[in-house]
Amino acid sequence: MQRIRVDLAGTLGVEEGAVRVVARDIGGNYGTRNSSYPEYGLVTWAARALGRPVKWTADRREALLTDYHARDLVSHAELALDADGTFLAFRALNTSNVGAYTLSFIPLAKGIAISSSVYHVPVSAVRGRAVLTNTSPTTPYRAAGRPEMLFVTERLIDLAARRHGFDRVALRRCNLVPAAAMPYRNPLGLVYDSGDYTAALDRAVALADWAGFEARRAEARRRGRYRGIGVANYLELNTGDPREQAQITVQPEGRVDVVVGTLSAGQGHETSFAQCIVDWLGVDLDQVHLLTGDSDVATYGGGSHSGRSMRLAAVVMSKATTQIIEQGRRIAAWLLEAAEADIEFSAGRFTVKGTDRSVTVFEAAAATRRAHAPEWMREPLAGSSREVMSIPSYPYGCAVCEVEVDPETGVVEIARWTCVDDVGRAVNPLILHGQTHGGIAAGVGQALMELCAYDGDGQMLSASFMDYALPRADALPSFTTEISEVPSTTNPLGLRGGGEGGTTPALGAVVNAIVDALAELGVEHIEMPATPERVWTAIREAGTRR
Repeated sequence: MQRIRVDLAGTLGVEEGAVRVVARDIGGNYGTRNSSYPEYGLVTWAARALGRPVKWTADRREALLTDYHARDLVSHAELALDADGTFLAFRALNTSNVGAYTLSFIPLAKGIAISSSVYHVPVSAVRGRAVLTNTSPTTPYRAAGRPEMLFVTERLIDLAARRHGFDRVALRRCNLVPAAAMPYRNPLGLVYDSGDYTAALDRAVALADWAGFEARRAEARRRGRYRGIGVANYLELNTGDPREQAQITVQPEGRVDVVVGTLSAGQGHETSFAQCIVDWLGVDLDQVHLLTGDSDVATYGGGSHSGRSMRLAAVVMSKATTQIIEQGRRIAAWLLEAAEADIEFSAGRFTVKGTDRSVTVFEAAAATRRAHAPEWMREPLAGSSREVMSIPSYPYGCAVCEVEVDPETGVVEIARWTCVDDVGRAVNPLILHGQTHGGIAAGVGQALMELCAYDGDGQMLSASFMDYALPRADALPSFTTEISEVPSTTNPLGLRGGGEGGTTPALGAVVNAIVDALAELGVEHIEMPATPERVWTAIREAGTRR
């Protein structure tokens, strides 16, 4: 929102204060709506030129053609191991298609930065390059750059295990960065603050009943299906715009107004942000009113992306409520005719220690409007915090996927899904599980079916939902998801971020499972999306080679 205001002001040649951006419930986003689009400038220019409101709405085909795309990466990578399976070095050349004009290098840069993932790799050399083409520009989208890079890393580990006789889980386990090594500097300079990667892997494998898989594989073969299991660890690099602000005002009418600079795009801020205020101020959930989506109200902030919303907003909201409690303590001392040092705050009340004399936080707010109140008390009961927090957080976890493949048609069915995600601190576990479910669907879609296809002249061939395949509920099983909480040390509340974990390991877990299912037929690798045609072709080509 604030970014769009800055871009529009520059486009129109006006001061930022002359531009107001209002965004209400826009549904899903995960990065694609954070950039400015040419239409924004054209519509506002036309409105000013005509002296009347101008509205433009894209139809679905226009949106599929012109909305910024994502995930267009080609990687040539190598992993070196010794005879015991210890990782020695990693090397890669990553080529990112940025489209017809450059919007962002973030996916390319972040993918390179975490290419060693949760593993101890002593030496790493990764080169990144961006190329311009005649396709739509690419931009950050849910876990920008990490899913495709960690797909490469996890596929290399599986290939090494199969070619050299290592157990896939054991090979990963022996190369994980140990919890005792935290904080740990990876070979490209990032410092992981905390985490127990081994615990996440072991828990996911246990929940998935990895030990009982061969019985399920045998049962599937009796039905003419090939069943496979795949595992993928992941690490997230959550940064995003480091600016955030919270302005919280306690209204005497029994309402707490909370202004923050990040807009919900399906993450449930209205609930989880309010929960924090409830805990800190002792008010009821329905008394908290979240005010966002208007650049004249929320004048400062970083928006919703990169797992930053709760992680950054919680810090500034916490500091703002601390100011409210301190101010309220002074007011309560005046109201109750007691020393400020004798006033304690709990469950929404300021109480004189050792007595039953107290006032509520709303009564303290009302006192600021009294005609005879002293001058220092006439400011509203409010707190404000503006912070720049540049230190990233590193969510991590593990996903285990089981698939069944029909060898006659190449159709892949996701049979089971298990994952463990460490978010540092879980403010609202139900919302986090929901975020994980949506993230899994996004990752499975990329692994199995989603593709922006162009012909040689740059004409898009998949500009409708007749041609662009999306995962639907009937293509996914019930998920087994679990949340781990090893507090982050990069912020005072221990938060990491939880909106991207379901997606990041999904690509590697799905394709590892497909290859495991078809390994006995001689299939060693399948590129994404693993459509029925590609799977069917891989089976036939492997048979020809054999």
